[in-house]
Amino acid sequence: MDNNAALVLFSGGQDSTVCLFWALKKFSCVEAVCFSYGQRHDSEIQAAQNIALAAGVPFSIIDVSFISGLSCNSLTDTSVEMDMESIPNHLHKGGSDIPPNSFVPGRNLFFISIAAVIARERNITNLITGVSQTDYSGYPDCREKFIHSLNTTLNLAMDENFVIHTPLMQCDKATVWKMAAEMDILDLVKNQTITCYNGIPGNGCGKCPSCKLRNRGLQQYESEISL
Repeated sequence: MDNNAALVLFSGGQDSTVCLFWALKKFSCVEAVCFSYGQRHDSEIQAAQNIALAAGVPFSIIDVSFISGLSCNSLTDTSVEMDMESIPNHLHKGGSDIPPNSFVPGRNLFFISIAAVIARERNITNLITGVSQTDYSGYPDCREKFIHSLNTTLNLAMDENFVIHTPLMQCDKATVWKMAAEMDILDLVKNQTITCYNGIPGNGCGKCPSCKLRNRGLQQYESEISL
């Protein structure tokens, strides 16, 4: 296995784009894989392909559309009205947080597991994903303990020594914007990535939870650098 090669799970959004360019600085050989899982829009896949092409990174799309038929959620079922508030307002009666209905159960479990199989076939050791438990939208499969657990499981399952890198795990969105600026990709991330749940590039619709999180982070970053 090649310790200098990395496979980036790449959606074409803000976080995964920052991770892609982070990987290009850390590893000598970088590839990107994007998943088509029956999401509301495919514009993010086209954005991912365009960004990977511009970065000179080999890019592949994997069809995992079976995921959309496994659960009822607002990212894969357009008949479900999306939760528009942040996770602290979605509570069990007992007081514990529950994910918003944009949570796709098993998504990161499937994505990272499939990426590991691809990486093994390509002799790649390092897997990179943009999950964060700081600004994680209430998705349990973005937490550090899940990543550590899955990393152990994948190594046991395939008798390999994969390393799952999560460079944004402890970063809020303002910090992610700062990283983009430091890597000289701020304009690219601002204008070419798609984070919006409604598939609108750049600032997006401004109303969905993902847009609110992204734009709030940008405002915080811009206010910090203006001081």
